[in-house]
Amino acid sequence: MSWSDPIADMLTRVRNAQMAESDVVDMPHSKLKVELARILKKEGFIADYTTEAQSGKRVVRLFLKYNEDHKPIIRDLKKVSKPGCRVYVQAGEIPRVFGGIGISVLSTSSGMMTGDEARKLNVGGEVLCYVW
Repeated sequence: MSWSDPIADMLTRVRNAQMAESDVVDMPHSKLKVELARILKKEGFIADYTTEAQSGKRVVRLFLKYNEDHKPIIRDLKKVSKPGCRVYVQAGEIPRVFGGIGISVLSTSSGMMTGDEARKLNVGGEVLCYVW
């Protein structure tokens, strides 16, 4: 488990669950993970998410989505900003992921949001990850 980078830990758990063709993945609770789960659900990459208590500890549970051929909806997850090398962008420099097919997730002064939302609000921030 990566205690210094909870987002990287979350992305790795999702990747591993999809490789195992699991419908559900659990991870330790944090506000960052809940916000990322909210964005993934809103953008249609996961079916749903819940926060619940398991043996006295809070967890975030993601319900993964697959297409008719049981291929995962999330093709890839890429961590951009890392603890040793943070990546910050201004509003005009927010990257597009695969020409708009994927999303970039930013942590801004207005909260966590997709790159498209940040462009509309004209705010920059730290690029956390790409999802496509």
